[in-house]
Amino acid sequence: MKIKADEISSVLKKEIEDYTKDLELDEVGSILEVGDGIARIYGLKNAMAGELLDFPHNVQGLVLNLEETSVGAVLLGDYRLLREGDTVKRTGKVMSIPCGPEMIGRVVNPLGEPLDDMGPINATHTRPMEIIAPGIAARQPVSEPLQTGIKAIDAMIPIGRGQRELIIGDR
Repeated sequence: MKIKADEISSVLKKEIEDYTKDLELDEVGSILEVGDGIARIYGLKNAMAGELLDFPHNVQGLVLNLEETSVGAVLLGDYRLLREGDTVKRTGKVMSIPCGPEMIGRVVNPLGEPLDDMGPINATHTRPMEIIAPGIAARQPVSEPLQTGIKAIDAMIPIGRGQRELIIGDR
């Protein structure tokens, strides 16, 4: 059996034409310190506030603090296996959560993943976690009371459904 040069060259040309690059660039950093659910990461110069980060052991983090030489992130998972020097990868995605009628009555974690053993949430829409609140004129009027279930709060501080109210402290 003879090998023909023109057959070889046609096969090589076809392979070159069909070649696609599977090159993917990731911006990665390394953990400087980790503890109490917070990690400081070096090397993520282009990280955005509110961006999700991928840590080892399927842990994700949320960028909250952008410093000149490091990034501070809240860890959203079991961080006990993370160590100094572990590699952290940017996702390029700002944290968003599923929204819509599919979420009503569901118990979810901070990432919007179900915790209630009622199956996956098939929401078709997502919204960024941090958005600018609409102006006062664009909001619907508060006309319906909201019962918190805590009699002291319901009696002392009436809250309307849709009203923004901060309740903190022990006073």
